[in-house]
Amino acid sequence: MEDVGTPKTAAPAISPLAGEPIKRADAGRLAGVLKAFADPARLRLRLRLLSLIQSAPEGEASVSDLTAPLGLSQPTVSHHLRILTEAGLLEREKRGVWAYYRLVPSAIAAVADLLTPPRKRATKRVR
Repeated sequence: MEDVGTPKTAAPAISPLAGEPIKRADAGRLAGVLKAFADPARLRLRLRLLSLIQSAPEGEASVSDLTAPLGLSQPTVSHHLRILTEAGLLEREKRGVWAYYRLVPSAIAAVADLLTPPRKRATKRVR
């Protein structure tokens, strides 16, 4: 997949919950990712966007696929997709006049891992 939207942030490798001090650059990147979810109203919308994209038949969606389920205009949906792409949670692929968005599984997993206390991570079973 051609990566047209390059993430400006990436999740740090070490969790602030791991008991080790987080580096300044890692804290800045984590803050950028979490900022995408900072406002409660935006959190609901952006989580819904991620869910709609993830559950789409091909695991990807265009803006036109997302406007009707959300009941929002194309510019509003595009704005939120841009924020999620800049946070590194989505990747964007341009095909002709359309742009398709898909989750970046490693970024989603990294955020989940950052927010999971070390003891809980150690007891997770791999299936």
